[in-house]
Amino acid sequence: MAGHSKFKNIQHRKGKQDAKRAKVFSKLGREITVASKIGGGDPSMNPRLRLAIAEAKAQSMPKVNIETAIQKGVGGGVGADYVEIRYEGYAPGGVAVIVEALTDNKNRTAGEIRSNFAKLGGNLGETGSVGFMFDRVGYVAYPISVAGAEAMFEAALEIGAENVETTQDGHEITCAPDEFAAVRDALEVRFGAPESQGLIWQPNIQAEVSEEQAQSILKLIDILEDNDDVQSVTTNFEVSDEIMEKLLAAG
Repeated sequence: MAGHSKFKNIQHRKGKQDAKRAKVFSKLGREITVASKIGGGDPSMNPRLRLAIAEAKAQSMPKVNIETAIQKGVGGGVGADYVEIRYEGYAPGGVAVIVEALTDNKNRTAGEIRSNFAKLGGNLGETGSVGFMFDRVGYVAYPISVAGAEAMFEAALEIGAENVETTQDGHEITCAPDEFAAVRDALEVRFGAPESQGLIWQPNIQAEVSEEQAQSILKLIDILEDNDDVQSVTTNFEVSDEIMEKLLAAG
């Protein structure tokens, strides 16, 4: 769709997530703990932790919460034994769904997610069942006000980004996962802190759906994101801006 951000549907739930502040803090803290456990508690030496802290600060997570989560990770204390799991499945309309989770009980989480899919007309598949419809990329977003389209394009490609898309909504820069930390840091030096950042699943195949199907998909995403173990939900469904705004306004 002309002028339509390919990432808009990926991130359409961010506003509702922001409203669930306590749950957001819990999930951010869990990611900080895992990142600290894997790569150490020094963010300057641990890109994953640096990203997790940046996301936490962007959500106004208190400094004490961040420090506590880091100590849980480096100290190996209670709550540090999380396992990363990716679930893949289909929502109504044949829409592909990737769910990333951090859990201390794989059986519980798998059962809950499988039930969520079934209740809303979807089905949970095997790992790899929909992964081929997505590419793993580094993603950095800036508001349109920070630079012109040409200036952002030249700057991003010069520091190793693979693609830049500029619309009236802003600048969206993508890069190879291995280059993400370097690209993000270089962009931050030049343009300041990004509006959004992270490693995401970018759809390489889009599934167009009806308004009714989109409504069911949004309900599934909402239920999945309400699960304490779920860190992110990504789909490849595509609808017009008008339909998306109508559905989000209806809650």
